[in-house]
Amino acid sequence: MRQFGWFGGLGSGRYLVGSKPLMRASICIVTLNAKRHLQACISALPAALGNKSYESIIVDNFSRDGSQDFIRSNFPNIQLIENNRNEGYTRAINQTLKRAKGGYLVVLNPDTIPKPDSISILIQFLEKNEKIGICGPKVVNLDGTFQQSCRRGIARPADVFSYFLGLAKKYPTNKRYTGYHLNHLDENVINEVSGVSGSCMVVKRKTFEEIGFFDEQFFAYQEDSDYCLRAKKMGWDVYYNPDSIVTHIGGAGGSGSIPMRSIFEWHRSYYHYYFKHFANDYSAVFNIFYSMAMFGKLIFAEGKYLILK
Repeated sequence: MRQFGWFGGLGSGRYLVGSKPLMRASICIVTLNAKRHLQACISALPAALGNKSYESIIVDNFSRDGSQDFIRSNFPNIQLIENNRNEGYTRAINQTLKRAKGGYLVVLNPDTIPKPDSISILIQFLEKNEKIGICGPKVVNLDGTFQQSCRRGIARPADVFSYFLGLAKKYPTNKRYTGYHLNHLDENVINEVSGVSGSCMVVKRKTFEEIGFFDEQFFAYQEDSDYCLRAKKMGWDVYYNPDSIVTHIGGAGGSGSIPMRSIFEWHRSYYHYYFKHFANDYSAVFNIFYSMAMFGKLIFAEGKYLILK
């Protein structure tokens, strides 16, 4: 028998047999009060991966709906990590990555239902394209309509303002206004993009070893855009592949269970994303204006939720 060796660089204790990972893929899921969706998500995985070997690692972020007992009772082969408080999505997904042994890391939300062969298609796509480090599927709602947020541009201020002012929706074919969710691109065509959604994204092991873990300054939200942008800065390509289809209920896990916190964290995360990647490209005056605009939008969003709930 060959000796086991360590993956270098991240100190996470991943084993190799020779030069190949033990598992073809690692399914990495973070759940918070999403018990009602876990059965459909987990049960869909064998068909989604075809004949590829895989492991499943789930971090429960202190659910109060019995998710932990449900997983232990119904899926005893899943590696379950139970946190004694809500650590935030990004720290929790990093917990799964520290255990992952697969050659491909599949970041998946608990309220998704991958279609048959959907994950297998993404893995094969990455295998055939050496320069592509990350790819994501076409993500649809329960009714089959397209979730535009599953593919993204770089999201500079002009793109974000166009999106929130409704210009992207009003002029869906005009690239001047559609830089955030890339509305101008055909949803059924494979395209290089700046980012894909963390509801379902597949990362090559080599890419992960070069980039490292998700940035835990993002409690939740924008961590996927940040990760993809970091990959691109290091020379990796990021692709959207609609040959793979995943249904995403959306907002049914952590974000849906704590809505006020979710609104705050989205705005805080985008603020961090902007200052991490783009603030140096703009003047101090513009950065002050942008900070005020984001704070104003946060107050508006929180107020709107309180009025409509």
